[in-house]
Amino acid sequence: MTVTPKPAGPRPEAPAPHRTHEVANQPPPRTGIDEYAANQPLVQAVQAFGAAWREPELREIGALVGSERFRADAELAHTSPPVLRTHDRFGNRVDAIDFHPAYHEVIGAAVRHGTHTAGWADPRPGAAVARAAAFMLFAQIEPGHACPISMSHAVVPVLRRDPEVGRDWLPGLLSRSYDPRPIAPAEKSGLTFGMGMTEKQGGSDVRANTTRAVPVASGSEGRAHLLTGHKWFFSAPQSDAFLVLAQAEAGLTCFLVPRVLADGTRNTIRIQRLKNKLGNKSNASSEVEFDGTWALRIGEPGRGVRTIIEMVNHTRLDCVLGTTAGMRESVSEAIWHARHRSAFGARLVDQPAMTSVLADLALETEAATWTSLRLAHAYEADSGTSEELFRRLATAVSKYWICKRGPHHAYEALECLGGNGYTEDWPLARRYREQPVMAVWEGSGNVIALDVLRGIGRTPQSLDAFWAELDTTAGAHPVLDAHVRRLRRDLADDLRDPLGAQARARASVEGMALALQCSLMLRHAPAASAEAFVAARLGEERGLQYGVLPRGTDAAAIVERHAGAA
Repeated sequence: MTVTPKPAGPRPEAPAPHRTHEVANQPPPRTGIDEYAANQPLVQAVQAFGAAWREPELREIGALVGSERFRADAELAHTSPPVLRTHDRFGNRVDAIDFHPAYHEVIGAAVRHGTHTAGWADPRPGAAVARAAAFMLFAQIEPGHACPISMSHAVVPVLRRDPEVGRDWLPGLLSRSYDPRPIAPAEKSGLTFGMGMTEKQGGSDVRANTTRAVPVASGSEGRAHLLTGHKWFFSAPQSDAFLVLAQAEAGLTCFLVPRVLADGTRNTIRIQRLKNKLGNKSNASSEVEFDGTWALRIGEPGRGVRTIIEMVNHTRLDCVLGTTAGMRESVSEAIWHARHRSAFGARLVDQPAMTSVLADLALETEAATWTSLRLAHAYEADSGTSEELFRRLATAVSKYWICKRGPHHAYEALECLGGNGYTEDWPLARRYREQPVMAVWEGSGNVIALDVLRGIGRTPQSLDAFWAELDTTAGAHPVLDAHVRRLRRDLADDLRDPLGAQARARASVEGMALALQCSLMLRHAPAASAEAFVAARLGEERGLQYGVLPRGTDAAAIVERHAGAA
């Protein structure tokens, strides 16, 4: 046996750890903020458009989404994305989506605060604006859950137009209870909806869909059908029911497909895989197959697009709201960083080049905010014919422009954080990947721009309503007046040249969007902000990048307005 000799003398001590540096000049976490109170343009828009009565709850939401706990849940929902589980351990097909508990916390809070259907459940004046503001506050911090929230909101008017189907679903939709259990709809305390329109071969051209619908002989009044086919993008497959399009005897028709049937058995919705998306990681988007899948016709046979288009219009509005919410997150984080970070002897926010960039980002955000809530106001229950005509064009116009501006806005805000902004440890990398989805969903750029032209052709009164909106600021600013005159002339020429109009569609819609935003800023924003926005977007010295503002702009005052609690 070998004996190891003991070391002579005392054991030498390990060298004491020494500090290599102190962490300094890094911004503190942006938490513990009432995101509603900190957003002056949003507060003022809520008041201007008749929703001040909801402010107590909006402040409650603002404090919730600005809390450290909610932000942590938002982070976990994205870093631990949903997982598809096609079978259970015994080999039974289950087609289940497993979410991190944090996701359920986020969407559960959103449902409890009525961001899905409060505007329908209590349709008092200002209800649509109040719901829009609540939706924006939640989407500012965690955007993925907004997809099923939006679709649950947007499906309500479709169901109300067909009460024979809607009566079984509306009470659960209007509930503020979040119930993710996959059980019979009648046994649930609350319901959510999804949607599936596009297929592999057609994409936005839904009339090329090949999914077939065959009537069930015993179905009541010919409503029950069995579907066979697929959907290439099937949103929020964990939802309780879905509106889909399929080819029936009368042509393309809209159907309601429940996830679980009335007797508690699972409907045949085979989830093939979840989409591996650029962003929007917390939200499940899927590919599915139908194989004798039970469905109920909703709306008139052969009028599927007409039936579902109202849902699409509402989700397009929510794309505008969601992009604007993302802009608010971006500019808030950029200003926060710049106010707490110094370089070359001064705070970043006080350095003129940075101040100009922050101010321009803030102006973009404010214009989007006023546009968003003006649009929501046009969707009020008692809006009337003129507002309905206005929103037909204005929703598509705003969806095109604001959603296109979102990715560049997020990038420029990200750059304000320097290297920090490019890492996934900070929220703007996620936001940069998130913003493009709003421009793609519910019609990408060309689809939307051409929809505007078709809308003008089919309903010329909608263009009259749009001009009437701009007339409210006629004479208020010579640059805007000149822009509107050119826009009117160009659109009149386009109506006489349909092919040329298609080639110019983007330019036309961009011009309409900027006219609307400038008009709204002149009506509602501080005079200095409105003047800077009009000159920066329509003036002779306008630039192609953020941070190019007209001479004499008080950029510091604009930044201060948007700094909130920074």
